[in-house]
Amino acid sequence: MATVLVVEDDPSLRRLYEAEFEEEGYRVETASTGEEAVSRMEEAAPDAVVLDIRLPGMNGLDVLRLLLQKHPEVAVVLNSAYPGYKQDFASWSADGYVVKSSDTTELKAVVAGALGARRRAA
Repeated sequence: MATVLVVEDDPSLRRLYEAEFEEEGYRVETASTGEEAVSRMEEAAPDAVVLDIRLPGMNGLDVLRLLLQKHPEVAVVLNSAYPGYKQDFASWSADGYVVKSSDTTELKAVVAGALGARRRAA
């Protein structure tokens, strides 16, 4: 069973994503800040990270850089309410980018695809 770390500062969205990914059969860990995400990476060793960009403290793009340096094997999907970040060069190194929605269909599909691609590449 794959583990997904959901990094989201909005408690309602964090709970929604947690429930949706658990329903898909994933083990889910959560974090509400960038600093907490970095710490949870070491503890939980997730296979994928769903990462908000606008976080209190360390932003998601800074977290992405750290994750790619320390854990390049982990699939990272950026999940933001701001589609403009998709054009930001720093976001291109993520495995996917999804604009936030209460419909989690696209987010779950992108995470599953990113995990599948990582497994095929291994």
